[in-house]
Amino acid sequence: MAVRMLMVCVLGALLFQVWSSAEPHHEDKEQHPQALYPWRKGKGVVRVKRDWIIPPIRVLENSKQVPEDLVQIKSDKIFTGEVIYKLEGPGVDQEPKNLFEIDDKTGVIRSKRPLDRERYNTFTLKAFALSPSGERLENPTTIEIVVLDQNDNRPSFTQSQFVGTVSEFSVPGTSVMSVSATDQDDPTTENAFLSYSIISQESIPANAVTKTMFGINNETGAIYTRDVGLDREVVKGFRLKLQVADMGGMGLTAEGVAVIHVADINNHAPQFSPDSYSMTAVENWKDYEIGRVNVTDRDDRGTGNWEARYFITNDPDGNFAISTDPATNEGVLTVVKPLDYEAQHEYVLILTVENVNRLSSKAPNLPVSTATVMVTVVNENEAPRFREDPIHIVVPESVAPGTLLKGNIAFDPDNSDLRYEISRDPERWLDINKDTGDITARRTFNMRSPNVRNNIYTAVVKVTDADGVSTSATVSITLKETNDFPPQLFPLSGTICKDAGRRSSGLIVTAVDEDLPPHAAPFAFEMPDDLSVNWTVIQVNDTHAVLQPLVELEAGEYAVTVSVSDSGSPVLSAYAQVNVTVCLCDSFGDCKSEAGAVLGSTVGISFIALIIIMACIALLLLLLLLAVAMTSCGRRHHIKKGTGLLVGESEDDVRDNVFNYDEQGGGEEDENAFNIDLLWNPHDAPSTPGSYYPGVPRGKQPLRRDAPHNLPSPTYPRRPPADPTDIEDYINDGLEAADNDPNVPPYDTALIYDYEGEGSLAGSLSSIASGSSDGDQDYDYLNNWGPRFQKLANMYDPR
Repeated sequence: MAVRMLMVCVLGALLFQVWSSAEPHHEDKEQHPQALYPWRKGKGVVRVKRDWIIPPIRVLENSKQVPEDLVQIKSDKIFTGEVIYKLEGPGVDQEPKNLFEIDDKTGVIRSKRPLDRERYNTFTLKAFALSPSGERLENPTTIEIVVLDQNDNRPSFTQSQFVGTVSEFSVPGTSVMSVSATDQDDPTTENAFLSYSIISQESIPANAVTKTMFGINNETGAIYTRDVGLDREVVKGFRLKLQVADMGGMGLTAEGVAVIHVADINNHAPQFSPDSYSMTAVENWKDYEIGRVNVTDRDDRGTGNWEARYFITNDPDGNFAISTDPATNEGVLTVVKPLDYEAQHEYVLILTVENVNRLSSKAPNLPVSTATVMVTVVNENEAPRFREDPIHIVVPESVAPGTLLKGNIAFDPDNSDLRYEISRDPERWLDINKDTGDITARRTFNMRSPNVRNNIYTAVVKVTDADGVSTSATVSITLKETNDFPPQLFPLSGTICKDAGRRSSGLIVTAVDEDLPPHAAPFAFEMPDDLSVNWTVIQVNDTHAVLQPLVELEAGEYAVTVSVSDSGSPVLSAYAQVNVTVCLCDSFGDCKSEAGAVLGSTVGISFIALIIIMACIALLLLLLLLAVAMTSCGRRHHIKKGTGLLVGESEDDVRDNVFNYDEQGGGEEDENAFNIDLLWNPHDAPSTPGSYYPGVPRGKQPLRRDAPHNLPSPTYPRRPPADPTDIEDYINDGLEAADNDPNVPPYDTALIYDYEGEGSLAGSLSSIASGSSDGDQDYDYLNNWGPRFQKLANMYDPR
């Protein structure tokens, strides 16, 4: 084979040389420099023959004769030196490498390893003729190698399992599905020409159908029905074992599986089972289930061929409804409107049923299935019912008490006795008859009540039957405005300026009416005939008028009577007396000041006399205050010996050296105890190391929380009164000053003293600066000082 290929190549090259020699051509020196042809040096331009044209070299894949000579190339040029042949391209020095090689001496190209057409079906290589120095002796030659196919690949199905569906009762020849397979061999050869066939058939369930039901097109793989008898109620599906072979069915083979499901058609109408039912319904209830009906259907469960739809044929009032339970396919019968036992206590319903999907023409011709449902209404104690809710009443606001507003407002379906009451009436304007329910007015209405909104007053009535079942309704009373109030003139006093050079000005008056339109404005202003001699009233608009004098009047006060009427029905009017002051006007048209009017008036007390009287009153008040102050200063002196309890020879206050004791706590029940804190001076608080407050470190006194700290203390009374009868005031003044002193400890703080200091002029409490014995003192006056000194008085009682 290699020899024949070499001969063919040589003959082709010779023919090509003969053909090319007939057409000589010139090539540029730049393309073939003399450096490439050193043996032609100095000969100028030479004639070069055309390149080789070598036909494709065909190599059979998977050849075991390796290495195998494929073709030999040889240059037809005569060289003086040695020629070296080189080969490059895919399969040589490019991926996949090491598939081909060339003998660099002889130019023989050979394969080194078996070839795989499914991976690489062609190779394009280039052959070079080189000098020993590596220079190209001529242009490279292209060599194409074609790998010939062998049937070395089995066909394979495109899916591990094919799934299809066919409707039951399909006629023969009905297309079901198509299967497909592939072969990696050359599709242009018999190696990839496939043929399909069915090896075996298995029904689901097994042996349900034994005859061959399906065929297959051996070229396209289309599966079709071959026979009748596909009934889904008998057989659910088929499992087919398939085979595909190449070389038209004579080569390599492969197997596959096809599963065909028999699809259901609606060839069975639903049938009621049973066809009669009895149910009960409670009156006045709605939107609840009263029972269910059942049907049977042999079609595929869960599909539209099986799902039922129910209808009620004889319910003109729409009291009932029926729906389908999607899980069980049962018909659910419900009451959608309240039933009335007194009106009808029994219903007979006729039901029909059909499938969601339309019934197939292949189904048996049977009548539509029907069922009868007997519904019995159960009586119950119904609540009373109002004939309207809310109860609308339209009445004038000035309705007379006792007027009937509404009657026959409720009834009881069970004909029970009813009791009526008003459960809400904020203004207490209504009365209701407990037996008949007649609503009457207790008193007249008032549209200005805060409970009246948009002329509507709202109340609530309640009705209860004999069994205690009750219901309520709203009473909506629309009040119509009536003319209840006459208009009132405003203002009732004013000023009119008098000007001798022109006509007198007027007083603008208006009116206010508590009624609402149309019983208010426009107002009519008039003057009584017998009182309109010097005055007149001129209407300005619907709400205002001007009161003017008809003659020139002197300055002074005038009382003018004016009548004002509204536009209501009936018309209400009122008289009003307007006090008009006529005064002189200044240059701006305003009345002069009241002081000027008083000075210029000839009536009453003069202004100067009024000033003198006020000055005298002020002087008397000043003298009175001065006398009181002097009296207070005169009473502050020492108490003479034998005239009082507190006696001293020095001008200094003996209290400066007396340690005063606070009461131990506050709020004791013994109110008659001698309250020593009345004599306590905050300036005499313990300051020695031996004096302290309980619970407080020595040298620190407790602080008050009801007053700011570090504020100045008030001034305490320093000298005792001369008159023993004033000692109560003296002590109360000191007590008030101490209570208001923010620097003193709290009232309930116990003061404990262990050392009182030295040099006290007061001595002991038993002889407070007394220069005589107890027998020289008269202590009866202590009984007059109040309960605080009662114990002290008892101590000195000679009895």
